Amino acid sequence: MGENQSPLKWKGKTSRELKSHAAQQVWPLLADFCNLHKWLPVLDACYLVDGVPGQPGVTRYCVAPLPYPDDGTIKWAKEKLLMIDPINHCLSYEIIENNFGFKSYVATMQLVPINGEDGKTGCIIEWSFVSDPVEGWKYEDLQAVYETYLELIAKNMENALLSSTSR
Repeated sequence: MGENQSPLKWKGKTSRELKSHAAQQVWPLLADFCNLHKWLPVLDACYLVDGVPGQPGVTRYCVAPLPYPDDGTIKWAKEKLLMIDPINHCLSYEIIENNFGFKSYVATMQLVPINGEDGKTGCIIEWSFVSDPVEGWKYEDLQAVYETYLELIAKNMENALLSSTSR
C-alpha cells in the first residue's frame, strides 16, 4: 500500500510550483470554481449547475475522460464547493454525484506563498484529496491522474498570467 493510503480511505496530495506569480495573482483563476475547464482542457465540460458563483454550496458539473476504469462510458461528476477562503487562498469541494465510482471524495486546493508571507516570488498549488477506495481503481492510478491534471492546471495558469502581463 502507498504511504498515504489506508484500507479505509485513500489520501493523496500533489503540488506544483508557479515561480513567476504570487498567490494573490493566481487566486482569481483557482477560485473560479465553475470554469476549471479553462485550466484543465482535458475536461469536456465544466459549468454551473446550482448556487451562487464563488459561494459555498455552488455546484458544478464536470465531464472528464478519466482513464480508469475505461469502460467506454462518458464520465461525469457533480461537485459542490464546501469552503472558499480568499485570505488563505484555499477552497474545498466534494463529489456529490458521479459515475466514476466515488462513494466519498473531498478535495482541497490551496495556494502557498514561496519565500515567506509576501509570496512575491511565486506560489505552490497544492491539491489534496481524501476518498473511499474506488472499485476498479488502484490508489497509485488515482494519484497519477491528479499529478498529471495539476501539472496541466499549473502550466495553463502560468501561461495565462504571463500572457496577460505581457500586454
